[in-house]
Amino acid sequence: MTEPAAADLAASSADKLIGTDPELDALVTAIIGRVADKWTMLVIETLDVNGRMRFTRLSDAIGGISQKMLTKTLRAMEADGLVTRTVHPVVPPRVDYELTELGRSLGEAFCGVWQWAEANRATIIAAREAFTAKTCD
Repeated sequence: MTEPAAADLAASSADKLIGTDPELDALVTAIIGRVADKWTMLVIETLDVNGRMRFTRLSDAIGGISQKMLTKTLRAMEADGLVTRTVHPVVPPRVDYELTELGRSLGEAFCGVWQWAEANRATIIAAREAFTAKTCD
């Protein structure tokens, strides 16, 4: 009996990581791309803590995000069904954003990232400092 080649093992491992449904694979890849964006996660966190918010208040609460980037992020989140956008017919116009149930469930799914970061903060900081010291020599 011969040992499988390294390339065969790698392909077999990749098949286990990537499902057999190409549409689902594409959706998962897109969602990972969305939540890997720091602004999306900060919008989810901010809306989860504060509930429905106006655009300006949301921007102020997040801090450091441009109007253009917040608009782009909110539009993408609305397209994915993560937030609802409500335009009130008043002068001046008032627009509110709120997490949908889908958005809340995504936030819950990624809550573990914050917990992991909190639990490992000192180790991560030490690793970064060691790397910086090593690369600055």
